[in-house]
Amino acid sequence: MAEGDEDLPRDAKIVKSLLKSMGVEEYEPRVIHQFLEVWYRYVVDVLTDAQVYSEHAGKTTIDCDDIKLAVQSKVNSSFSQPPAREVLLELAKNRNKIPLPKSISAPGIPLPPEQDTLISPNYQLSIPKKQSAQEAEEMEEDEESTELSASQEQATDLPQQTPQRVSFPIAKRTK
Repeated sequence: MAEGDEDLPRDAKIVKSLLKSMGVEEYEPRVIHQFLEVWYRYVVDVLTDAQVYSEHAGKTTIDCDDIKLAVQSKVNSSFSQPPAREVLLELAKNRNKIPLPKSISAPGIPLPPEQDTLISPNYQLSIPKKQSAQEAEEMEEDEESTELSASQEQATDLPQQTPQRVSFPIAKRTK
């Protein structure tokens, strides 16, 4: 045996010898531990199922039939058989009846439409209308009157913070 095999557990040595018998010469050391984890999980699952089957049958101990049933149910649920060759041929024949779409003979690489790409803009800018001088004065008067009523309410109640509106004019670019 190779050096370092003496301090390996018996199960790890078995995994190592199985890998060697299958012709696997190079592998990472953690592969052995991963195989061991899968084995232990599988054995625990099978024995748990066998215990359930044994209890259902009214037995106090697990016997060989319970383990066979648990393994068979595990195989049936974990592994499925591929469909028969005739079924696959029939499916392929039906699928191949549908012709492929005609290719677009445009030069270059065919790309999807602009609206289906991720680089197209997906937003819209909303530019506020310019207010006339009269509308701006009315807005200021409304704000002042609400500030006065708010200041009167704050004198009687607890202080409240009112949200402030902030707007920035957008200058038009000249070309």
